[in-house]
Amino acid sequence: MLGAIQKFFDTRIRNPVGDGDADPELGYQLATAALLFEVARADNQVQATEVAAVEAAINKAFALPEAETQSLLALARTEAEEATSLYQFTRLINDHFSAQQKFHVVELLWRVALADGDLDKYEEHLIRKLADLLYVPHRQLIQTKLRVLQEAD
Repeated sequence: MLGAIQKFFDTRIRNPVGDGDADPELGYQLATAALLFEVARADNQVQATEVAAVEAAINKAFALPEAETQSLLALARTEAEEATSLYQFTRLINDHFSAQQKFHVVELLWRVALADGDLDKYEEHLIRKLADLLYVPHRQLIQTKLRVLQEAD
């Protein structure tokens, strides 16, 4: 489980050779997608609308070709289902990405949670926990939630 994501990061993100070909955006995409699946699974009912929201969020956020999007989603879903801790995803985001990118992740999490028209208490709890793990200030968390709620109306 962690092996696949760590290997992905080691070979494509960290680029130990240092030849400049590494793309930190790929790691951001994978970790983000895995966290989105975690939110979709939070209420123990993964709705088709939530899966579609995860895919839409990834498409909108990263504008990947369809084949790359599907590969990313498949790997992220597997990683989310097999993960024993959220730390493996949040650590990678915290180690490599800016506060603005973290705010964007939280926005995407809210969008997935609200995709089925119902904000479940377990989904909200998980998003709050993830925001804490990503060091997103509470004020930013609430502002983002309200903005997404307003857009959903």
